[in-house]
Amino acid sequence: MKIIVPMAGKGSRLRPHTLTVPKPLIPIAGKPIVQRLVEDIAKVAGETIDEVAFIIGDFGAEVEASLIKIAENLGAKASIYTQDVALGTAHAIKCAEASMKGNVVVAFADTLFRADFTLDTNSDGVIWVKKVEDPSAFGVVKLDDYGFITDFIEKPQTFISDLAIIGIYYFNSAEKLMDEINHIMDNNIKVSGEYQLTTALENLRQKGAKFSLGKVDDWMDCGNKNATVETNGKILEYEKDEFTGFPQSANIQNSLIIQPCYIGEDVEISNSKIGPYVSLGKGTKIINSNIDNSLIQEKTVIDHGNLSNSMIGSSAHYFGVAREISLGDFSVLDFLSK
Repeated sequence: MKIIVPMAGKGSRLRPHTLTVPKPLIPIAGKPIVQRLVEDIAKVAGETIDEVAFIIGDFGAEVEASLIKIAENLGAKASIYTQDVALGTAHAIKCAEASMKGNVVVAFADTLFRADFTLDTNSDGVIWVKKVEDPSAFGVVKLDDYGFITDFIEKPQTFISDLAIIGIYYFNSAEKLMDEINHIMDNNIKVSGEYQLTTALENLRQKGAKFSLGKVDDWMDCGNKNATVETNGKILEYEKDEFTGFPQSANIQNSLIIQPCYIGEDVEISNSKIGPYVSLGKGTKIINSNIDNSLIQEKTVIDHGNLSNSMIGSSAHYFGVAREISLGDFSVLDFLSK
């Protein structure tokens, strides 16, 4: 089985954290979002993953090398495709057409999940959905009495269904999906100015394809700062048995760590209280601070911070006061020198 990962978006809602790092490569509890996504799929899919195809923007050679390593760690081939212009979800998949063969999981790399990943062999595909309060921002589905999908609707402006598609799909024939994607692009069939995957799915359904529903226990968004911090906390809670200790290279002096927390290599903590639900990236230094429910990346220094629900990038310096903040890479915020 192949995993197809569209991830070319700019992540504008998560700025300034996506100015130097693509959103899918932002670490959550010590691992990039996209790495967690493909590892979670591989863990629950019940099939050998032979290829992971990443559809990226102009992210550079270093990002491509990171993605290749993620696939190779699963024992899979890595394929890299570029989406130069964002023309919709169907267009993103079109960019990886050379890998769209056989049975595939398509997973958009801005979400993490906990789900029943049973692949229904009696259907042509599985669409994972979750009930939401405001379905107008999502593609949604309607169901028949047997649990099969009867309609795919992209961002309905009047209420049709509250079952939102979370961005993870299984298809037992990638070739059939590509036939429909090529059809809508060849005929310039757009919704809201873009080529939508839901259009291709609806066309397949009208031709007799049966899609069943995937059950989602938790859908964890990484769309903005607050959602990403919340997701960091959820991952730490779900995997708390993995975060009970600290690396030998960590130097923790006169400090209290309230689990679950992720403490990276070479982290230094002194005279501080950390946790619960805090991630500290490699080489970060925390001094005289009180931090909970926050995501802090690598080689950052925090002195006299009293932080909650905060997200701080890599190589940043914060010398401060009580505050909820979102501070990007290489930034400096200093209240102590005044």
